[in-house]
Amino acid sequence: MKEFKGKVAVITGAASGIGRAIAERCVSEGMNAVLADVDEASLARAESELKALGGDVLAVRTDVARRKDVEQLARQTLDAFGQVHLLVNNAGVGAGGSAWEATWNDWDWVIGVNLWGVIHGVKVFTPLMLKQNVECHIVNTSSAAGLLVGGGSAPYATTKHAVVALSESLYLALEQRKSLVKVSVLCPGLVRTNIADSELHRPSDLKNEPVEMSAEMQAGLKMFRAAIDAAMPPAQVAGAVFDAIRNEQFYILSHPEWLEAVQMRTDKLLRMENPQNPTAIVMRLIKPGN
Repeated sequence: MKEFKGKVAVITGAASGIGRAIAERCVSEGMNAVLADVDEASLARAESELKALGGDVLAVRTDVARRKDVEQLARQTLDAFGQVHLLVNNAGVGAGGSAWEATWNDWDWVIGVNLWGVIHGVKVFTPLMLKQNVECHIVNTSSAAGLLVGGGSAPYATTKHAVVALSESLYLALEQRKSLVKVSVLCPGLVRTNIADSELHRPSDLKNEPVEMSAEMQAGLKMFRAAIDAAMPPAQVAGAVFDAIRNEQFYILSHPEWLEAVQMRTDKLLRMENPQNPTAIVMRLIKPGN
């Protein structure tokens, strides 16, 4: 898809971060933008600000972990604009630690948003796009964590690897059918987003019991926030996404420097060696100023 003006985009997680930047880019390209997010206040603000930029924008409060919400998102999109040409399954959260220490609530919440959210988007919108028989594109947001070994959060790493696999499967199935619907998977490194504040939007029924953070945990969170504050601006990622859509490029690696860590994982696998923690490489990459 090389022409965007007048076409319709649906973006989840659109109230902030990468989703908001992609929505802004959609408006600048002359697209009609449907913004979906669970954060109603930020969603309303994004809708107002993008309309002020001249965009034809619709905001739909959506919890992507709920299939009925995504089905309603599709209905409202079609009622408002009649078609959908670009779907960006971007909503995501981070929580939990090691596989056994992450709580059941952590696993349920992260899988619900990061994986089921993408599955719901794919299942609901792909048939609509196929029926239209026009050029369309689906972008699923994974992470560099979906290409690396391990990570601090087992639920997060698990879902991001799964999104890569889901996207590859979707791409191949659509290519086999010679479909006009194309697919990309976005695997960014650190981006200046609000992911460190994901807990603010955790559903009440999936909240953990309050625990006192150790000094080590507090220091780790402080370092992570500093790295996020110094990270790539979301608008730069949005630019990479639109370049990939125009070029029908599947893998979107907005942070090519992270390929060093991906290469290490691949080399270990091909030599059938045990996994190696990429922390040393990753810490160098996320150090403020890099």
